Amino acid sequence: MPREVVQGLRLAPGLMVLDGTVGAGGHSRLMLDAIQPGGQLLGLDRDPMMLAHARQKLPESAAVLHQSSYAEMEQVLQEFALPCPDRILLDLGLSSDQLSDNTRSFSFQADGALDLRFDTTQGRSAEELLATESVEHLTAILADLGEEPKAAAIAEQIVASRKGMPLRTGRQLAQLVEKVVSGGRSGQQERHTATRTFQALRIAVNQELEHVVRGLVAARTCLKPGGLFAVITFHSLEDRLVKQEFRERSWWTSITDKPVAPSPAEIRFNPRSRSAKLRIVQRTAAKTPS
Repeated sequence: MPREVVQGLRLAPGLMVLDGTVGAGGHSRLMLDAIQPGGQLLGLDRDPMMLAHARQKLPESAAVLHQSSYAEMEQVLQEFALPCPDRILLDLGLSSDQLSDNTRSFSFQADGALDLRFDTTQGRSAEELLATESVEHLTAILADLGEEPKAAAIAEQIVASRKGMPLRTGRQLAQLVEKVVSGGRSGQQERHTATRTFQALRIAVNQELEHVVRGLVAARTCLKPGGLFAVITFHSLEDRLVKQEFRERSWWTSITDKPVAPSPAEIRFNPRSRSAKLRIVQRTAAKTPS
């Protein structure tokens, strides 16, 4: 939602902007252009591959890029001796580059390792999780983080598969889920039957909801009073956390009365954007609550 982000954040020359999910640098490139001359941008991302893409788009003279979670924004600002930002953006969706990265199996059709981590040096991969967790724990992950109606049946089949052919690739997992959910019958569906399962496992291995909560709290103290904070969500779990935080009127004043949706043209160009919701709030200019 590049146009909506740039307009909604009311960008102007000389501002300091923090892009907590810089990705390939698409939003950052537009924001950086809008804050020149004199503006500066700090771009964070947990995924080193995405930072490499961003470095190809963003000039080093005006953009500082660093591998880190947006949950650590306060520490990063201090490390680079940067001022509190006037604007913060968090785009919580996966990028096309990540989906096309066959090595980590973000895609259902990937034949690479079933990893799903943004940073492969941190935590356990999805393959390790599926190889070790109990049916009960896997059921809870799929139900709570993926809102998958057939969580128990999928979890049982995953554990059963360990005896013969452990799941090692995205394609293998997608085929298992499709067999459980639709009996192996593929038909016209709005989204792949494994979408909820992959979402749940990705959220689990990356601890995404924990990072969202910590990032929202960090923005309270990092953003300048009067500054604007924009968050783009893609599923109900993270959107619920954002809505809950933005109801804290001692910290935030709503700029968008209701979430902004992508335009029909953007959805046609990028069907994955259809579930996106953009919310923008303003940091209260009052004294920081005790």
